[in-house]
Amino acid sequence: MAELDWIKAAEEGDTEYFEVAFGDDGNVHIRLNTDPENVVVTTDAKWEAFVLGVKAGEFDHFVEGID
Repeated sequence: MAELDWIKAAEEGDTEYFEVAFGDDGNVHIRLNTDPENVVVTTDAKWEAFVLGVKAGEFDHFVEGID
């Protein structure tokens, strides 16, 4: 895998968080900072659809009742 620029998806002080990197090949790479060798790869189109779904609230029911 080519060198990737990982973007930290966390708030200040978080000890476990996701990191995302956008490859030159059009793929999006996702990993957990505590397990950096385990990388999930998806396409840019699927990532964009996921982000739009999050913004639209399509996944909010997964976290209802969680403080």
